[in-house]
Amino acid sequence: MLEGFYVLDEDNKPVQASDIKKWAEFFESEKRVIAQDRVRDARISTVFLGVDHNFLSEGPPILFETMIFGGRFDQNQYRYSTYDDARSGHNLAIRMVLLQDREEPDNPISDTD
Repeated sequence: MLEGFYVLDEDNKPVQASDIKKWAEFFESEKRVIAQDRVRDARISTVFLGVDHNFLSEGPPILFETMIFGGRFDQNQYRYSTYDDARSGHNLAIRMVLLQDREEPDNPISDTD
């Protein structure tokens, strides 16, 4: 097993990669893209990172990321441990961009990073 390197199984659950070749094949596949959307002047992208980004070594591995490119929230980034949290976070990022015209825009995902 490769410590810190993960792939998704058929149920979208992260599992440690058994070897670097299998990890690289998965990493280059479209399976690591969870969702991508264009909303207004932004592109919202949620991906499986494949490498644990929990550098504190406490808690679960951080393996998914949502980023916003363009618009008011350009470069905002949110990270998650599970596929379901990543899907939810992606949908909340869409909502945040849609509501950006409010005087005090909601940031519905600020409590999850």
